[in-house]
Amino acid sequence: MGKTTLVSDIVRQSKLKTLSVNADQSKYLDIFSSRDLYKIKNFVAGYELLFIDEAQRIPEIGINLKIILDNLKPLKIIVTGSSSLDIASKVSEPLTGRVWTYKLYPISFFELTKIKSAFELDDSLEERLLFGSYPEILSLNGDRIKTEYLQTLSDSYLYKDLLELGGLRNSAKIRDLLKLIAFQIGNEVSLTELGSSLGMGKDTVSRYIDYLEKSFIIFRLKGFSRNLRKEVSKMDKVYFHDLGVRNILIDNLKPLKERNDAGQLWENFLITERLKYLSYTQKYGSIYFWRVYTGAELDLVEEKDGKLYGYELKFGKKSAKPPFGWKKTYPQALFSVINKENYLKFITGK
Repeated sequence: MGKTTLVSDIVRQSKLKTLSVNADQSKYLDIFSSRDLYKIKNFVAGYELLFIDEAQRIPEIGINLKIILDNLKPLKIIVTGSSSLDIASKVSEPLTGRVWTYKLYPISFFELTKIKSAFELDDSLEERLLFGSYPEILSLNGDRIKTEYLQTLSDSYLYKDLLELGGLRNSAKIRDLLKLIAFQIGNEVSLTELGSSLGMGKDTVSRYIDYLEKSFIIFRLKGFSRNLRKEVSKMDKVYFHDLGVRNILIDNLKPLKERNDAGQLWENFLITERLKYLSYTQKYGSIYFWRVYTGAELDLVEEKDGKLYGYELKFGKKSAKPPFGWKKTYPQALFSVINKENYLKFITGK
């Protein structure tokens, strides 16, 4: 994946003598889960930088990294993982104040502005809406090859950490849940209804969604509310980090002109790209959707620096007025329509 390539470039530029460990290989698990300083010290002796890839596979990785940092202080460490099921808590908690965390998303339009013009980005829009933005997809030529890659990704890698680390045994249920979510982009998701459709309890559905989110497959958007009774805030919307994954799950990679879900793809695309842009430019804040029980809604709300920004996401060149309820309840909030004419500035700043 892209993270490994990125770290390899960092390692090369650092010019430090580096020991690279892929934790997918079982021979490393005993050493880095041992809590045995002598064993670890002998293994890393003579190196200036330790790079551990797929570190979520190592039991007790956090406490073992703490042992290394406490006792082998000149040694620098880079740790990567493709899932936060284990790695986030097990690394961050033992190393509070001594760890910097970076989240890598699928390739963003913001990143692509470094090598592509606005015309080229706009020209590739439909491909991103259909095949997504995994690094490998951008390097493959031809729809058939891209489809095969997404199918392989969906059949194996997608559920790997869920089954191994999350303790989930039924990959069919996970796939069925994701399919149901895929058809509900832009709508609030009812855990009770999902559970009823799948023959699962509400709490089990919630646990599965939590695992899927920690595996960076989906993410949740909460409803914005100032605790007004008329505002919807108890159900979340769920979006996919990558639309290629979403589309292959429902077996639909047809062109936009042959689809009835172009608006859903557009909404998911803009929200994920905006999320990437805000993260990479460190424009910190919180994002939500907004809806009242009468039906008025906004696709995206951002709250930062004490200000509210409401966005309506329209496919094509459509325009819209702010909902009356939004203006009345939050008169100081700003409102914008994001459409095909201005979306690039919204997700790239240019």
